Amino acid sequence: MSSDSHPFRTLTPEFVMDAVESQGYLCDCRTLGLNSYENRVYQVGIEGEAPLVAKFYRPERWSDAQILEEHRFCFELVEHELPVVAPLVNEQGDSLFSFGGFRFALYPRKGGHAPELDNLQNLLILGRLMGRIHSVGALHPFIERPRLDSRSFGHDAVAVVSERFVPAEFKSHYDLLTRDLLQGIEEVMDRVGHVRYIRTHGDCHAGNILWRDGGPHFVDFDDARMAPAVQDLWMMLSGDRASKTEQLCEILDGYTEFNHFDPRELQLIEALRSLRILHFTAWLALRWEDPAFAPSFPWFNTPRYWGDHILEIREQIAALQEPALQV
Repeated sequence: MSSDSHPFRTLTPEFVMDAVESQGYLCDCRTLGLNSYENRVYQVGIEGEAPLVAKFYRPERWSDAQILEEHRFCFELVEHELPVVAPLVNEQGDSLFSFGGFRFALYPRKGGHAPELDNLQNLLILGRLMGRIHSVGALHPFIERPRLDSRSFGHDAVAVVSERFVPAEFKSHYDLLTRDLLQGIEEVMDRVGHVRYIRTHGDCHAGNILWRDGGPHFVDFDDARMAPAVQDLWMMLSGDRASKTEQLCEILDGYTEFNHFDPRELQLIEALRSLRILHFTAWLALRWEDPAFAPSFPWFNTPRYWGDHILEIREQIAALQEPALQV
C-alpha cells in the first residue's frame, strides 16, 4: 500500500466533522489534528459547547470487542472515582461508532500538561494513583485484549524486522544480537517465575498523563493489556541508577499506600524495556506507509538509525546482566 492510498488519507476535516455530526452534534468548522500516530485524533469545535476529541481507530488493529473492552475498563476506573478520560456514551449506551468505513469514539476535551517526572512529589502522587488503578485492574482479567509477552513484543517483532526491513549490511549483527537479547529476556523471565498479570494502561509514558487541577489524569488506554504491574511504573524512571532508585522509592511509597507490589517484578524492568525497544522498531517499520510517519520520524531507516539501534541492543544485553533496582 502506498502512502497516497492509505485509508487515513480520507480523514479530511469535512469527513471528521460529518462523522461527529452523525452522533447528533453540530460542529463549528474548527478541527485540529492532535499528536497521535497509531490512530488519528482530532479536536473538533462544537456549536455552543466545549470542543470534543474524536479518535479514529487504525483499521484492522483491534477488533470491536477489544476496543469495547478498553472502554469498559475506563468506565470502571471512572466509577471508582479515578481521574481517567473515558469515552462519551450516546443515549443508546454506545461508545464505539462507525462512519464511512472507520470506527471512532468521542471524548471530552481535557487540558493539561505533561508531568514533571523529575519532581519526586509528582512521582509520589503518580504512585498513589497507579496503585488505585491497579487495584481495579486486578479485579478481573481482560478476555479479548492480549498479554504483553516476549513472543509478540520480542520474537515476532524481531522476525518481521529481520525478514523485511533491516538493511543487508546490518542484518548479521542484528540477527546475532537480537538472538542474544531475546535469550537474556527469557532467562530473566524464567528466573523471576510466575508473577501476577493484571489489566494495565500498557503505555504509561509522560505523553499519556495530563497534569491539571494539581494532579494527573490518564488518557489513551489504546495499548491496555494484561501485564505485570511494573509495566506501568518503569517508564516513569529516568537518569542514572541512583536517580532511578530514588524515583522508584517515591513511586512505590505512593503505590503501596493503596496496593501490594511484588518486589520480584523489579527484576523485569530491563526485560520489559528491551521488549519495548524491539517492538518500537517493528512498529515503525510496519507503519512506514502511513503518510504521517515519514515526516514525523525522518531519522528512521537510515544507516545511522540502524547503527544506533544495534548499539542500543548491545546496551540492553549488558543491562540485563546488571543487578535489578532495589528499594
